[in-house]
Amino acid sequence: MNIQRWIARREQSWKQLDDLLKQVEKRGLKSLQAEEIHQLASLYRSVAGDLARARTQQVGTVIEQRLQTLTARAYSQIYQGSRRQEWRAIREFYLWGFPAVVQRSRGYIALAVFLFVTAAVISWWLAWRDPAFLALVVPSDLLSQVQDRQELWMGSIVGIEPFASSSIMINNIRVSFLAVAGGMTAGLLTLYIALINGVLIGTIGALVGQNNLAFPFWAFVFPHGALEYP
Repeated sequence: MNIQRWIARREQSWKQLDDLLKQVEKRGLKSLQAEEIHQLASLYRSVAGDLARARTQQVGTVIEQRLQTLTARAYSQIYQGSRRQEWRAIREFYLWGFPAVVQRSRGYIALAVFLFVTAAVISWWLAWRDPAFLALVVPSDLLSQVQDRQELWMGSIVGIEPFASSSIMINNIRVSFLAVAGGMTAGLLTLYIALINGVLIGTIGALVGQNNLAFPFWAFVFPHGALEYP
């Protein structure tokens, strides 16, 4: 390849891209006409190809650096946009996008809440009246700790709060992913997760209530449970 002839032939495209980028960086992407936006995208692709060719043919550090700078500037404008636009998109999602998704899903949300609350209430009633049900759901060591020693198990996190917080977060994320993936089982896994969480919270609620430990238990559960269960 005749390097000097290639540079002379491609120089005009590089200058055109540089001029368009200067305009976008100064006045924003909206300052371009539709035709100029198409031209910007086309020039970006061609200059990216020129950069690859320049590296392969070893045309020189100066040309490579120039093309790399042009490519990086064009990529930033085409694919990333301005920080203001990114924050505006995030704001619009939380103001309009997320509420719209919730509204479209209100039937499923209502069903999930109903299943969870129903399982919790029934489990609480059964556990309060039948010690056998309580023993069936709650591990024996936990039962002994609450009933015999009148202690909650949350005391074990004292001194390791950052580790415990990370563990709770990881568990919540894992359960959330399982609930979403449950759609692949025709919703059966998702149904099971909603019901089992209701059974656990209802049964444990009865256990701590019977042993006068309800206040410290719910004081621990509500701060993170307010996000975890929804």
